[in-house]
Amino acid sequence: MSAKPDPATLPCSPLEETAGLKYFPRMLGKIRLHAAGRLWEDLHANLGKGSDGTCCGFLHVDYDALKARVLEGGTDAEILEWCEQHGRQLNDTDKLVWSHYVLKLGINDHITPILAKRKADGGLGDRDDIQTITHYIDVDEGRLP
Repeated sequence: MSAKPDPATLPCSPLEETAGLKYFPRMLGKIRLHAAGRLWEDLHANLGKGSDGTCCGFLHVDYDALKARVLEGGTDAEILEWCEQHGRQLNDTDKLVWSHYVLKLGINDHITPILAKRKADGGLGDRDDIQTITHYIDVDEGRLP
């Protein structure tokens, strides 16, 4: 982890949602900030990977195609509609399952070791209250203490 970021270089929290789909606005925000040359450098390495890649896989859309669509402009809701036209339609259960996945990511799963490493690297290894990657991101980016 580098120095604490300027809030102007950060996308929104992974808890933000578009039409019931958590994390989606964050992914789009990272694309927009990166294109503007303003994205916090610590976030560059995982563009299109990690949760971005998983979200695209869930939506059945290619990250590069999504990136191109985002850079054309439009609201998050319009871009989600594009995803559903070019990937798959989501029903309320799909959105619920995805959003719960985002909320629980890091609790006894494939992300647990990554979360532990990020906490340790960021000087937060003793923070037992940080049990999910979402919580870690909000702490790391200064939205939560």
